[in-house]
Amino acid sequence: MPDQIKYRKPAKRPRFDRLRRWIRGALLALALVVIIWHLWVLAQLLQWRSEYPEMSAFMQQSLEVLQEKNPNAKLSHMPVPYSRISHNLKRAVIAAEDATFVEHSGFDWEGIQNALEKNIEKGRFAAGGSTISQQLAKNLFLSGDRSLLRKGEEAIITVMIETTLSKHRILELYLNYAEWGRGIYGAEAAARHHFGIPASMLSSWQAARLAAILPNPRFYDRRSTDWIDRKIEIIQERMAKVRIPR
Repeated sequence: MPDQIKYRKPAKRPRFDRLRRWIRGALLALALVVIIWHLWVLAQLLQWRSEYPEMSAFMQQSLEVLQEKNPNAKLSHMPVPYSRISHNLKRAVIAAEDATFVEHSGFDWEGIQNALEKNIEKGRFAAGGSTISQQLAKNLFLSGDRSLLRKGEEAIITVMIETTLSKHRILELYLNYAEWGRGIYGAEAAARHHFGIPASMLSSWQAARLAAILPNPRFYDRRSTDWIDRKIEIIQERMAKVRIPR
């Protein structure tokens, strides 16, 4: 009878096992950091149901850039209640940025599809199709970088915003933390900077002008073009058709 062939188990590879344990530990640590981050975001949103943030992430980045050239630079920012912001501005911003704001749950899928088609056509990330809720998520918590990772994080925070805040409060925070010029943040500071009046007194044209420059407020700060003038006309035409949160 032939001798039985004995098979030995392959020797364990301690280096591979250590690497696998290290990777597993790193992934668990990363998951823990992500969970803690989102719990902090949730806590902030719950607090901001009734309070105003001292400063948004976007404002902080802007201030740091300004202070690189001028250490004494400050931002112009004066948060005001929803009732002290002209209905004209509320209508103009919704008409310009997010016509279905009151109806959707944070995302405009048709707008996202259109933006995706534009990005594919141009071969780069040129358009985001962002709603007011998505823009608020970016302004309050994220950087201005355009990347898929940031868009993914923006989507998560947008869901949290829509879950914890009313449409009334979302629009109020958006109007109080949007950029309207170099170092100019919020409707009150914008109205005083551009027109020398409080946000409550903005006319239809003035509100449409502020809404028109939202995509590039630093460039159009104190500047106008034929394109902006036409955009103002279009926004004014649409203002009567949109719904605003009461």
